Amino acid sequence: MAIRKVKIWNFKGFREFETEFNPGMNILVGDNESGKSTILEAIHLALTGVYCGRGIRNEISPYLINASARKEYIESLESGSPLAPPEMKIEIYFSGSIDPSFEGDMNSEKQDKVEGFSFTIGFAKQYQEEYERLIELKDIHSLPTEYYVASWRSFARDHDITTRTIPIKSFFIDSSNYRYQNGSDVYISRIVKDLLEPNDVISISQAHRRMIESFSKDPAITNINKKISEESTIVDGDVSLSADQGNKNAWESSLVTQIAGIPFSYIGKGAQCIVKTELALSHKKANDANVILLEEPESHLSFSRLNELTSVIADKYGEKQIIVSTHSSFVANKLGLSNLILLRNGKTTRISSLPSADFFKKMPGYDTLRLVLCKKAILVEGASDELVIQRAYMDLHNGKLPIEDGVDVISVGLAFLRFLEIAERLSIPVCVVTDNDGNVDALKKKYKDYIGPQKKPTIDICFDEVVDGIDADDHEGYNYNTLEPKMLKENSLALFNEIFGTKYSTDKKLRQYMKGSKTECALAIFNSDKRIKYPGYILKAISDEQ
Repeated sequence: MAIRKVKIWNFKGFREFETEFNPGMNILVGDNESGKSTILEAIHLALTGVYCGRGIRNEISPYLINASARKEYIESLESGSPLAPPEMKIEIYFSGSIDPSFEGDMNSEKQDKVEGFSFTIGFAKQYQEEYERLIELKDIHSLPTEYYVASWRSFARDHDITTRTIPIKSFFIDSSNYRYQNGSDVYISRIVKDLLEPNDVISISQAHRRMIESFSKDPAITNINKKISEESTIVDGDVSLSADQGNKNAWESSLVTQIAGIPFSYIGKGAQCIVKTELALSHKKANDANVILLEEPESHLSFSRLNELTSVIADKYGEKQIIVSTHSSFVANKLGLSNLILLRNGKTTRISSLPSADFFKKMPGYDTLRLVLCKKAILVEGASDELVIQRAYMDLHNGKLPIEDGVDVISVGLAFLRFLEIAERLSIPVCVVTDNDGNVDALKKKYKDYIGPQKKPTIDICFDEVVDGIDADDHEGYNYNTLEPKMLKENSLALFNEIFGTKYSTDKKLRQYMKGSKTECALAIFNSDKRIKYPGYILKAISDEQ
């Protein structure tokens, strides 16, 4: 049993969103605030009715409803043309045949014989009359969630359900969330308690009670209590110190979880994450669940510990549906790039669905993640181009590196078009900086889908439209239409000799040196205290106005 598709309306940052999942491993990758956590929360909320560890029926908040939907509603009240109170809705589509009582056409797609259900937080009609009176009095100035209810309905007609009847169960693990109480961790204490059998809990309670009793019988405490009682002349009866017995579950708050003799709250955060995640994965609810939701398992973990954790996940729970959110290229690599779902601007795309899927699966480094996580990308061919672009950006932006503004300069070799497949699908702002190599027509043909009438709003192809020719006297046919000669064209022989520490007497000899020492020259330019001029196509790429 697994989830095939999830559709979301008006939940937190999503106005409208949908994505599909594999029956096995799924890896959500996106920048901060892209909605990775929201997707996991939406799935868990719909399947369990639990949000942040509490039942949703008593935790309905205006902040669960999308901010723009709330704003539209409030503005409609102020304008005198009130809209209906916005509702939040999540649809879960099952994979395969699971339960006929969930099959029908009561879904947003109106497809028949589809299994699944919808979860809604919305206005309850029984309050309509009272609500209309408040509207007439203009006495509503925020979302009236006191009139909202949570409800579940299967895709079968006229079939209300509860979370207990939903055949798919989920288990949510967020090991990076720290909640301490009395030096112990509430999260891990709850997991430990749930791992125990009822007889184990009784044994702990009895041992805790005996510990409290022995405290009061200790000779030192007996002597102290005698001294206190002798000094108390006003209060009738003996005054004494005693440990609080509390209720039958008092041991939960008074005992401290230890790792190798060290209280849990004092061990490193990486070790805390490992212990929490491993215990959670061993939890009986995790074993019973069909869907494991795992929030950023890489939090606070070293490479080796992360390797251990991902191995456990892949090996132990390979038969379950697992949905992981991550920023880590290592997690994506370890758990399978074919399972990667790239999330950006409320859109998703799978690496496996791209024409260049095989290329990205084999490519080391997984710079695809850098492309998805940055605010804007500048794609270049090699290391020398990357250094020059970085320095040019710093010169134009008061010494700031591109990455400080969320701009990532990525060397992609000759794979520009492959990266543009991702950029186009996810509407990622991208500039390609490329040489014209003396053939502008061939370049325009190569990028025909991204220039001229086919120009995409978020994609710019930056190149020099001037062809400077080829040196016929050079036995290799030196091409003047690459980065180095274009740079020399904008500057002087004397300036570059000073920057490179060379003493070439002609432009030709310096060009030959720059051709043979591309990276060294680019590094010298990057580190130089001298300002240089840059070709127009480079200035276009690093400009704020695209």
